[in-house]
This record gives sequence, C-alpha cells and structure tokens, in this order.
Amino acid sequence: MANRLGKEIASRGFGLVYGGSNLGLMGTVAKGALAGATSVIGVLPKVFEDRIQHPNLTELIVTDTMHQRKAKMFELSDGFIALPGGFGTFEELLEMLTWSQIGYSTKPCGILNVNGYYDELLKFFDKSVEMRFVKKEHRNAIIVDTDPKNILDKFEKYKPVIIDKWIDR
Repeated sequence: MANRLGKEIASRGFGLVYGGSNLGLMGTVAKGALAGATSVIGVLPKVFEDRIQHPNLTELIVTDTMHQRKAKMFELSDGFIALPGGFGTFEELLEMLTWSQIGYSTKPCGILNVNGYYDELLKFFDKSVEMRFVKKEHRNAIIVDTDPKNILDKFEKYKPVIIDKWIDR
C-alpha cells in the first residue's frame, strides 16, 4: 500500500514531502513516488543524517530538531496521510488533528487504514465524541480509507471544518 500511495501521488502530479528515510513504509512511499518521477522532498532531523536518509531524493532538508522538522514539513505540505507506524507517526498524526481542531491548519489529514491497523484508534476517537471531548465534526473531518486512490480522491474534495473547538463554555 505504501508503494501504491507513492505511485498514486506521482500519477496525480503531486509532490511528496515526508520524513526523509529510506527505511520502512516512509522509504517505500518515497520509492513509489520517485518511480513516478515526481518531486520527493525529505525532511530529516540532524540526528539521522547520514544514517537513514534516502539517497535519491529531489531535495533533502536537514533540521536541528524534530520540532523544526515537523514545522518544515507542515510548511511544505498541502495535506497529511498517516500509514501504519509507531509513536512518531501517532504523535505527528495527533498534532495535525489538533492543529485542525483549533483552526491552526485547514489542510486535510487522513489515515490510510491498512489491514485495519487504525481500527481501535478510530473507535477511541468515536468514544471521545460520545464522551463529549471531541466534536463530531472534527472527528468526521479525519479522512480514512483503505485504498491510496480513494484517500487521495477524498483529499481533493476536502472542505475544512471551521468551528469552535470548545463543546461547553
């Protein structure tokens, strides 16, 4: 799915901004995008420079810190898709969702839910709505699909949710 996502991004004439690694799903998305001859920009913190960076990027941006990395990726990106991953992926996904919720970002944020990987997290988000910690509109603004083509179709139709975060005042 990661390779298909990279190829689908390229087929639409989009560029890819990602974490700069040649490893794991990140590296696989980049390889798919590069195979489609699109621009691939990696943003990598200095701590990983010369260790895991992808060798064939259009551009590599090295930052001093993870915070700078995320800020640069946000600046350069038009939207965000999380694939299965670990704590770093979770943290970045939740930060983008938070930024959308508070109105700092109007960029689409999605989850490519491969093999049900995010099912339990999505159920937790639903529970957060039920318990009135998250507005239904903010939960529903998360674009979720199991197919790269479909998720990008949804990104192209995305309309940001612009409502107050607070449920009770």
